[in-house]
Amino acid sequence: MAIKRFISLLLLIMLSGGCGAARINRWETAIRMPSEREKSGEETGTRWAVLVAGSSGFGNYRHQADVCHAYQLLRKGGLKEENIVVFMYDDIATNEFNPRPGVIINHPKGHDVYAGVPKDYTGKQVTAKNLYAVLLGDKSGVQGGSRKVVNSKPSDRIFIYYSDHGGPGVLGMPNMPFLYAADFIEVLKKKHASGSYREMVIYVEACESGSVFEGLMPKDLNIYVTTASNAEESSWGTYCPGMDPSPPPEFITCLGDLYSVAWMEDSETHNLKKETLQQQYRAVKDRTSNYNTYNAGSHVMEYGNKSIKAESLYLYQGFDPASENITQNKLHHDTRMDVVNQRDAELLFLWQKDGSEKKAEILKEITETMMHRTHIDASIELIGALLLGLEKGPSILSSVRPSGSPLVDDWGCLKEMVRLFENQCGSLTQYGMKHMRALANICNSGISQATMEAACMVACSGHYSGPWSPSIRGYSA
Repeated sequence: MAIKRFISLLLLIMLSGGCGAARINRWETAIRMPSEREKSGEETGTRWAVLVAGSSGFGNYRHQADVCHAYQLLRKGGLKEENIVVFMYDDIATNEFNPRPGVIINHPKGHDVYAGVPKDYTGKQVTAKNLYAVLLGDKSGVQGGSRKVVNSKPSDRIFIYYSDHGGPGVLGMPNMPFLYAADFIEVLKKKHASGSYREMVIYVEACESGSVFEGLMPKDLNIYVTTASNAEESSWGTYCPGMDPSPPPEFITCLGDLYSVAWMEDSETHNLKKETLQQQYRAVKDRTSNYNTYNAGSHVMEYGNKSIKAESLYLYQGFDPASENITQNKLHHDTRMDVVNQRDAELLFLWQKDGSEKKAEILKEITETMMHRTHIDASIELIGALLLGLEKGPSILSSVRPSGSPLVDDWGCLKEMVRLFENQCGSLTQYGMKHMRALANICNSGISQATMEAACMVACSGHYSGPWSPSIRGYSA
């Protein structure tokens, strides 16, 4: 009897159109599945994107090609130019080695992806400091450039894509210093605290890119991250000369990166209103592993709030009407691709240059590059022996902390160790970024700055850094 009275009262409230009915309607809307909310046409806010190519030089062609490709994909998806911020050095399209002046491609049979890309932050403006200011919507903190920033609101979504070299705990920038993991995570925390976005997705292409988030990335910032590699492995360049598939014969450099072309070519061949972030993560993970051949591929990782990956990709990358009738991926990337370690792609480019008229000059450049690499490797090894002993030094320098632990406890110490090393031994360069773990482990072992400085002076006494001097290149920290 009591149940009947309750049902009668509930029906009376609903029919009366009173506030009780309004509450019931709101409750019904709240429990819709994400796909149902999207179909209902509810407001999704503004889509923002920040695209970063963190390198310069024609040998790093692929990073700017990746970013230009991403821009074109997002524009086709309906993102407005005013809501996409692009960082790239912009020294590729008109480079003397570019066989197609004014054109950049990201696939052996690809079309130009450079036309129309805004030059928001180029040349000396591509810095970690400017990137942080852009993400925080801080126009006063930006130096140069278009002064475009992510002026997002609470209902907006943000997509960040970065492509370049990396090392344990760092991402490269064409202008020093590097982007350090702790600084980047702090910026993300500030952005979240400002309440100026709804959700954020970050894709990172770089060696050891997982180390930027491992043990540092909170799960409560409404941010989902995937990286091209875990905390201790390389990422890979692809579409390189002599490889399968190979770029057009006139190109002497790699056109793309394995993880990057994997996610973009996946997005271009799917209806992004139907594909979820999780589905793309799985597809990219398979392709970036080179179909489980990890000696020529890497482990795509994920961090942050993983519940976000149930959402449709179009909420971040937009929707191209031309893809509406796509029912399956028309690309069948189920075979192994030829790749090159990111750090060796530079040597591949230099070697391809060998056939040019400046042969003697290029051979000299290759020799000097290899000599500096050898010097950096030997210096780190000797410093480890001086500080930690001949027997234990190598194992301590290369030791990897347990999963879920950050690279280093004191990031200020790591930066200081980098500066002490570079002051005596020369710039780490994009190759030497791989030694950031060794320098972090020196900090983790409690070595003082004075002791480190003395060891660097002994290891690099009399060494002439020349073009690799930090006074020319800038300090990495």
